[in-house]
Amino acid sequence: MPKYIDIHAHLDSRFFKENLKEVIDRMVEKEIGAITIGVDYETSKEAIAMAGKYDFIWAGVGLHPADNVNEVFDFDKYLELAKNSKVVCIGECGLDYFREEDEEKKNKQKEIFKKHIEIAVVSNKPLMMHVRPTKGSMDAYQDALSILEEYKNKVGEKLEGNFHFFAGDLSIAKKALSLGFTMSFDGPITFARDYDEVIKFLPLELIMAETDAPFAAPVPYRGGTCEPFMVIEIIKKIAEIKNLPEEEVAQAIVLNAKRVFGI
Repeated sequence: MPKYIDIHAHLDSRFFKENLKEVIDRMVEKEIGAITIGVDYETSKEAIAMAGKYDFIWAGVGLHPADNVNEVFDFDKYLELAKNSKVVCIGECGLDYFREEDEEKKNKQKEIFKKHIEIAVVSNKPLMMHVRPTKGSMDAYQDALSILEEYKNKVGEKLEGNFHFFAGDLSIAKKALSLGFTMSFDGPITFARDYDEVIKFLPLELIMAETDAPFAAPVPYRGGTCEPFMVIEIIKKIAEIKNLPEEEVAQAIVLNAKRVFGI
């Protein structure tokens, strides 16, 4: 197992085609493992291909909720991808209301999210969830949790998952916690205090760290292209907020990823 784990990055060639070797080399040097995440069918296939080349990279397959206007979701095709042994999660999937006001399109997001949940249940793999509410609201989280609770009541512990780039408030975190889901945090926790209360509240065994590379680089790399090795800075900040030793937090997050994603 790697020393650190970045549970959500986008290492496909669109973002890192010019310097992928250097990005991978830095991961090796810093002992970083990562899950590279697909956002549509083509990038999901690319994620699997990349994961197949390295024993410290795994893949997630799914259709990003904000990208579903460009692709008709094919349940059987994604289910087939999910069977690959290097696929450790279904998604990223979920609900994104940030720039969406059309109720019909929101309903379409919900239906596609439900299909991802069904794939996760059938394939016995956890969800990697993207949930982004309308500004000043928790609406997308409330809808996502309502859907998840409905499925949890049907299938119980068979449904697991992680809220990637978690930006919910304490009440949302408590609801997610009650349903047994983990939450992951990114670069913004290193320069914004909005996340401190939730991070302090959450048990360490339900916290993950991620970069969402190439987006949202942490301090001291803010403004540049984010890479998986930068997850170290996020782990440092989680340790600082929770007043715990950095090594303890790093080890716990690796164990959390191993438990939830089976890596």
